[in-house]
Amino acid sequence: MKRILFILAALLPLSVFAQDIKVSAPNLVAADEQFKITFSIEGEGKPSDFNWNSGNDFQLVWGPQKGFSSSTSIVNGKVSSSSTSTYTYILMPKAAGKFTLPAATAKVKGNTISSTPITLEVVSGGAAAGAQQGGQQSSQPQQSQSQSQVGQVSGDDLYMRLMLSSNSAVVGQPVTATIKLFQRVDIAGFDDAKFPSFNGFWSQDITPQGDIHFTREKVGEQIYNTAVIRRYVIIPQMAGDLTIDPSELVCRIYQKVPSRGNSIFDGFFDDYTTIRKRITTPATRLHVTALPGGAPASFGGGVGEFSISAKLNKDSFSTHEAGSLIVTVSGRGNVALLEAPKINFPPDFEVYDTKVTENVDKASGSTTGSKTYEYPFIPRSHGDFEIEPVQYSYYDISKGKYVTLETEAIPFTVLRGNDSDATSGSAQGVVVPGVAKKGVKNLGEDIRYINTKKPSLSAKGDFFAGSGLFWTLMAILAAAAAATWAVLRSLYSRRADVVGTKTRKATKMAMKRLKLTETFLQQNLYTAFYEELHKALLGFVSDKLNMPATDLSKDNIAERLTAGGADAATVASFIEVLDACEYARYAPDAGHDAMQAHYQKAIDTISSIDSSMKKNNTQKGTMAVIIAMLMMLPLSASAQQSDYIETQWENAGKAYAEGRWSEALEGWHAIDEAGLQSPELYYNIGNAWYKSESYAKAILYYERALKLDPSYSDARYNLEVAKAFVQDDIEPVPEFVLKTWWRKLCYVTDSTAWAVLTMFFFALTLAMVLLFLLAPASTGKKVGFFTGIAALLLTVMALNFSIQQKRDWFEADSAIVMRPVAPVKSSPSSESSSDLFVLHEGTKVQILDNVAEWTNIELADGRQGWIRTESLEVI
Repeated sequence: MKRILFILAALLPLSVFAQDIKVSAPNLVAADEQFKITFSIEGEGKPSDFNWNSGNDFQLVWGPQKGFSSSTSIVNGKVSSSSTSTYTYILMPKAAGKFTLPAATAKVKGNTISSTPITLEVVSGGAAAGAQQGGQQSSQPQQSQSQSQVGQVSGDDLYMRLMLSSNSAVVGQPVTATIKLFQRVDIAGFDDAKFPSFNGFWSQDITPQGDIHFTREKVGEQIYNTAVIRRYVIIPQMAGDLTIDPSELVCRIYQKVPSRGNSIFDGFFDDYTTIRKRITTPATRLHVTALPGGAPASFGGGVGEFSISAKLNKDSFSTHEAGSLIVTVSGRGNVALLEAPKINFPPDFEVYDTKVTENVDKASGSTTGSKTYEYPFIPRSHGDFEIEPVQYSYYDISKGKYVTLETEAIPFTVLRGNDSDATSGSAQGVVVPGVAKKGVKNLGEDIRYINTKKPSLSAKGDFFAGSGLFWTLMAILAAAAAATWAVLRSLYSRRADVVGTKTRKATKMAMKRLKLTETFLQQNLYTAFYEELHKALLGFVSDKLNMPATDLSKDNIAERLTAGGADAATVASFIEVLDACEYARYAPDAGHDAMQAHYQKAIDTISSIDSSMKKNNTQKGTMAVIIAMLMMLPLSASAQQSDYIETQWENAGKAYAEGRWSEALEGWHAIDEAGLQSPELYYNIGNAWYKSESYAKAILYYERALKLDPSYSDARYNLEVAKAFVQDDIEPVPEFVLKTWWRKLCYVTDSTAWAVLTMFFFALTLAMVLLFLLAPASTGKKVGFFTGIAALLLTVMALNFSIQQKRDWFEADSAIVMRPVAPVKSSPSSESSSDLFVLHEGTKVQILDNVAEWTNIELADGRQGWIRTESLEVI
């Protein structure tokens, strides 16, 4: 009869040493199972007086069975011998529970030795199939029950499970996955094994090489023979609930077949058959949490606990001599996935590809060990150099935060080496020692320096274009043009206005008449003097007030003079002189003194009247000038920079120059939080964030600087440098060439400059309108017309550019992704949507819509989706 090729349900002996007595016994037995315990004594002498009692918890079924063996060996003429004595017992438990087997004692060469007490557990359930002790078949009522029907094996007697060392993890955390077989039947072998592919994980098989080894294990109140089929280390590469596919295995099982013969001898022989049973593990889920945001720039993907060291392969070098920097990261975690640290070598060093050596403990599944990175380099210049401290960050699971490691700075010396290159000498063949010349090459790329000049800060949202001051100045230009037109028209009219000319020359004509009057006064011609003085006074009033001779009555004169702005005393004095002239025509000569007094009074009165009327007109003009000056006052005054703001600006610039990026940021952000803005301020903030290796925030503030001033070349240059660190490479959709040209023209300068150009072109337009209206010749009118049309178009274009840049600033239509990884969904929901694509920090997006905590975005290539608003920051 064919017997079992091998029995996999072997008991795991528990060997305990107590001086020279060694005990072998199982650690787990069934309540109805007979088991074997063996005491071994090794040594040169034969033991005597061996004594052991099984106690009251176990029934002695058989024993002791004594055994003895000896051996002799001769090595280099030296004879040595040894012997082994064994004492074997068969026991059976009386009850379930945990019990301690007493120690055994014996004497060897007169010395008493003893064993160590052994603890074993007795379970109430049955033993697994195939368990044998001391050559006696164990009681198997459970086995008979499970195999009562040929070809059927209960799922409780044979199953397989996938067990994880942890049911939750973070991205990058190693987890041990064990596929374990549990059986209470006789297994002959395995077929058609299928194991998981571990999608979404990095995985490594760490199953020990060799045959499958079964051990006894208690499951509930039953004893199973268990064996590890496969063991893996898996490292999740993404967040979420990741599913591990089921495993499959076909087991070949021996089953006893009842005899169907009629012979009386058939009952003494057993017949067996082999059946096949497919078993599977259920799908298993592992909840994976994403690493928190804000990972340091030196984060190398490590999750666990690590240490770092760095050294050079020697202390000194010569120029053009190869050397190596050796950096070792060691510890426990995802060692296999660690990335190489970033090293800043001194300038003029040629650095080559990094060599990586991995040294891990295979038994731990590559989760314990180290990674060594060798950076080969060749120094091209001599002198004293220093490699900056190497920083390396990892995520510590136990602390729940990022930890940054840092080595010491490594100083070293490069000596002048033998340089075979030499420059050629003169034409006579003289060789002049020197160094080989070569072109200056770029060692790296960096952003342009901060703006150190005091910026022109303004209140946030305050633009000159479209402001009250802007429209007031435009109105003043229009009013000035209208006033110029009125003045010029008035000059032309005055030349053609005889009456007006007569009025303006009234005082001058009166003074001429008074000159003749003065002649009569000097000649003492009484009658002629008063007649001429009377004509001078009436002529002055007629010319000044534009009154015909028929209306020159005293009442009319007094009324018109008062209306013209002359005061009552002056008017009364003027009427008094007229009365004196009329009275002197009929009265006797009053003498030369009276004539002199009346002459002087007439001069004073005429001068007073002329001065009063001019003063009245001047007051009207002055009021108009005052009103115009009030209109020129700006409606919105720019904020005066306080000492605090100036101090913050200067201190921040000084901190930046000294490499204290966080202090520089603190100072410039204080100005920003005070409600002030300028392109230079945002540019400097972007530079400080770039130096802090926070490239997403640097891009954000460069974009804000360009939004205020699209012509800021330094900000645009630094923005392109910072974009090199953005992981997403998005090809924009080509736009219409005229649209590109129009936008570039708009971005030639900022909004304020366009507003100033608007005023200039508007003034030019008004000047050409005046030329067109007032030019006497047709040539001048043509120049004014066509130039005015061109100037008007330029005015409209400049105003449009200025207002467009202002409108772009207030429109929140673009943003920067601020999270390291941000999934974009098909709808504004986490449950009922699917992932479309993933964006990384620093990527610029267009905002289309907002719904609750979600924002609809569009990429430069036209793709759209929904992203959490907290992942974005509006430019």
